[in-house]
Amino acid sequence: MKALILAGGHGSRLRPWTFSVPKPLIPIGERPIMEIIIKRLKKFGFHNFVVSVGYRGELIEAFFQNGEKLGVKIDYVRELSPLGTAGPLSLLSDRFNIDLDSSILLMNGDILTRINFTELMRYHKKNNFDVTVVVKKFNMKFPYGILKIKNAAIKSVMEKPVYHYDISTGIYMIKAEVLKFIPKGKFFTMPQLIELLIRRKKKVGAYFSKKQWLAVEEQADLERIYADLDSWLDKSEIKSSRLNNNQL
Repeated sequence: MKALILAGGHGSRLRPWTFSVPKPLIPIGERPIMEIIIKRLKKFGFHNFVVSVGYRGELIEAFFQNGEKLGVKIDYVRELSPLGTAGPLSLLSDRFNIDLDSSILLMNGDILTRINFTELMRYHKKNNFDVTVVVKKFNMKFPYGILKIKNAAIKSVMEKPVYHYDISTGIYMIKAEVLKFIPKGKFFTMPQLIELLIRRKKKVGAYFSKKQWLAVEEQADLERIYADLDSWLDKSEIKSSRLNNNQL
């Protein structure tokens, strides 16, 4: 089974870090985020990776090369212009022989998680979903009092309410036959693909996970990780990378 890792974004919310390196190469402990992702997936049997690169993609390719140093195979597809979160899937059929009966793991290259990918794959196959979205419960506390107003009169007030949402984690299992629905060379997102599949009466399912998960989007996320590094990383992940960091 192939895993497609999205690593083509600009990481603008993590500037100035990402002025010099793309976000997947930002170190967590002493290893790049994407190295942690690949090595964790390897433990679940993933050995064939495709990395979609764009912004400063040459640094990612120089660092990971063909994946041999990590004991995996890594190929690259390049986004000549931003393709969104689903668009890079359209590049696979042109480069690789994809078994239409297989599925592809798609995930963003900025995610730290303890999700059991073996369970995810079994769930996806058992339910025969065309796309399985990994979902987490998310609670958002609003920092202000919320007013209900009618004709300038305040009718009620809720003090700092908490809203509960089911959110996408940026991790998906996707049947290979779904690739035919993705336009080639165009910006196309996973929400767009999911909405299209729902209209086509395809099966889109949710896999709820309570496992540790964080998308590294901004400085506060890095601070959260470093404040409790031992819970986010294994001892082997905190140690220096086996790859040559001077390649950066």
